[in-house]
Amino acid sequence: MTQLSELKRFTVFGSVVILTVLSLLAALIWSAWFLLAFVVFGALSLLGWHDVRQPQHSILRNYPVLGHMRFLFEGIRPEIRQYLIENDQDEEPFSRDARSLVYQRAKGQEDARPFGTRQRVYDAGYSWVTHSVQPKHIDDSDFRITIGNDQCKQPYLSSIYNISAMSFGSLSAQAILALNKGAKLGGFAHDTGEGSVSRYHKEGGGDLIYQVASGYFGARASDGSFDPDKYAKTASLPQIKMIELKLSQGAKPGHGGMLPASKITEEIAEARGIPMGEDCVSPAAHSAFSTPLEMMHFLKQLRDLSGGKPVGFKLCIGHQREFMCMVKAMLETDIIPDFIVVDGAEGGTGAAPLEFANHVGMPMVEGLTFVHNTLRGAGIRDRIKIGAAGKIVSAFDIARALSLGADWCNSARGFMFAVGCIQAQACHTNHCPVGVATQDPIRARALDPEHKSQRVARFHRNTLEALGEMTGAAGLTAPCDFLPHHLMQRQSDRSMVQGNQAFPYLPEGFLTDPDAADHMGYKERWSRASADSFTPPEIVF
Repeated sequence: MTQLSELKRFTVFGSVVILTVLSLLAALIWSAWFLLAFVVFGALSLLGWHDVRQPQHSILRNYPVLGHMRFLFEGIRPEIRQYLIENDQDEEPFSRDARSLVYQRAKGQEDARPFGTRQRVYDAGYSWVTHSVQPKHIDDSDFRITIGNDQCKQPYLSSIYNISAMSFGSLSAQAILALNKGAKLGGFAHDTGEGSVSRYHKEGGGDLIYQVASGYFGARASDGSFDPDKYAKTASLPQIKMIELKLSQGAKPGHGGMLPASKITEEIAEARGIPMGEDCVSPAAHSAFSTPLEMMHFLKQLRDLSGGKPVGFKLCIGHQREFMCMVKAMLETDIIPDFIVVDGAEGGTGAAPLEFANHVGMPMVEGLTFVHNTLRGAGIRDRIKIGAAGKIVSAFDIARALSLGADWCNSARGFMFAVGCIQAQACHTNHCPVGVATQDPIRARALDPEHKSQRVARFHRNTLEALGEMTGAAGLTAPCDFLPHHLMQRQSDRSMVQGNQAFPYLPEGFLTDPDAADHMGYKERWSRASADSFTPPEIVF
């Protein structure tokens, strides 16, 4: 029944083929006038045949003939959208503008826009980069940083823009292969997500960041606990360049997950190291550690078993004191992670409870600022690189994150757009119309990895070229030179405030210096943080 239901997508194509045959028979039997219908339906049949064979448009491969209606509506959308903007009915300006920008850069099209900005420049929260009357010209936009401190034996020379965590299982095999091949072509990294390293990651040949989450996939014992031997085998793969311990993700922080047995294929089971026919549970919390000190020792174990590759962790900031507990544990043990990835609550996922998506977790800007300043206050910011994730799609998004303290950025949304995601919001139904977020082999075949990988690499290259142009316009020679004062932000009263006023860099070492002044309540939280436990001290009223 499922297969028959899926074949409904080809109903229009099948119908025009049948009508072509019938009109030809009618012309031969009754009247030559039926040749007109034969020509029309024959042309549509040829169009449908072309649609299912061409690699450029996934929507046409899955919806031959019928899919052209989407492109017709796209042709008139700018006028409709402008009307919605003018009447305050445009509900998703970020998503639409971002998707349009990615498509243009991924396809190598001109991304200039006539008649200026579509942003509401007088709205609160609008921000911009200040430019210089003496701009610089930057020839090489292959911007890179070295990740790995003095405790790391295999530092990684990373691009400053990489593919954020998306698992095989949530994405199709074709999508994973396209992303990883694109990363290989462009010389940047691809985060595996918590679903571990699949055969399609390996086939692509691109650099990988192996994410270790609470399910310990790829390093999982039969009871769901962490298996050091299995981890060492996975982490030793030459393709894996860094190890990322996931504590939480922006879309649903503090929330576990379950992959029902009905959705587990043999390939997913192979990648995750789980049995077929059983529900697969990802707990909300890790079982390998329960205190900040134990967490640091676990990070050291991950680093040692990998042969000294860069090891860090990813989180969306929740209780600020808990992150300070981790930092205190770093100081006490002198186990310093090589990197921390700060995910924002605005991050996306295939399916999350509405309340979690909208009202749990700290947004990326505030989370990034807090992590950056806490590490500065503890005096260890120079030993830890910071990555940022959460709706980072454009060159401006990257520049803003770098100015607020990030060393590099990750993007899931942008690279999903690059492989053809149209935000149909059917990720959790297995009915993705373009073959990105589905395990249905018929739907997934619509995505051509060879073609889409070129788009992934092109989007990355063109975005960094745009970042280079923006960097030069600001009078800087490298994106790492962006600081908060290069940003301006519109306030609610329509006044302007400089970035270093809204998001200041706090003094180095002030948290560990008993004589230093407190800043913005950081010391008060620091005094309540403990390296021994995440549990808060008892509050006496």
